[in-house]
Amino acid sequence: MNRHERMNALLELLGERGRVEVEEAASQLEVSAATMRRDMDALADQQLLTRTRGGAVLSSVAYDLPIRYKRAHHAAEKEAVAQAAAKLVERGDVVGLSGGTTTTEIARVLATRPEFAEAGPQPHLTIVTNSLNIANELAVRPQIKIVLTGGVAHSRSFELVGPFSELVLQQISVDIAFIGANGIEPVMGATVHDEAEARINRLMAERARRAVVVADSSKIGARCFARVGGADVFDTLITDSGAREAVRREFGERGLRVVAARPAADD
Repeated sequence: MNRHERMNALLELLGERGRVEVEEAASQLEVSAATMRRDMDALADQQLLTRTRGGAVLSSVAYDLPIRYKRAHHAAEKEAVAQAAAKLVERGDVVGLSGGTTTTEIARVLATRPEFAEAGPQPHLTIVTNSLNIANELAVRPQIKIVLTGGVAHSRSFELVGPFSELVLQQISVDIAFIGANGIEPVMGATVHDEAEARINRLMAERARRAVVVADSSKIGARCFARVGGADVFDTLITDSGAREAVRREFGERGLRVVAARPAADD
């Protein structure tokens, strides 16, 4: 892991926990405490975190931390989930994508699928999203139609939320929706940090013929503030092979089909 990737991973760790100690972060990212202190100092200079005695906390502008700072953490697992999700999409589909690192990876996989990149008079795929960064990445792909929901931009996640987003979603139908989560467990289902994001994520799932929650195995067992839903909304959970078999069975018993994708490094 180079320095850029390590600092991204540190910011995601801080985004998930709100506060982290030097020794804890150094152990998690497998570097020395001295290296971690230097990384924290560098990020503090960029006002992306606030240094404390022995560690760091989120700065006033960093909350859940934008997608561009979170790509590296659990990258192999997220890519495996994205590849498995993309296999469910067919040419001509209308695909819903919530914001998040895993759904961003799905967007990238779909954008590079040969059958969706062929020249033609009509788009081969329609993406409906409330994610500013996903729309920005895909807007340069002429064979993919982008529908952005509108709404109020959430600075911590690049997601559009609020009544304007709801108005758009209420007027459309989606073939398949992939919804990210900050945490997921068998009883509570998928959860996120913010109630406005949870409402839009659930509505997008409800507008789809098929709704799939996507989360790498590090999110399993975590419970966040706002519930999106479980088997009452989703029919499938796509995660990676790091998810324990017993937990997969419990999800299944509660009505969620579980797909555990194997990261390329495990092959």
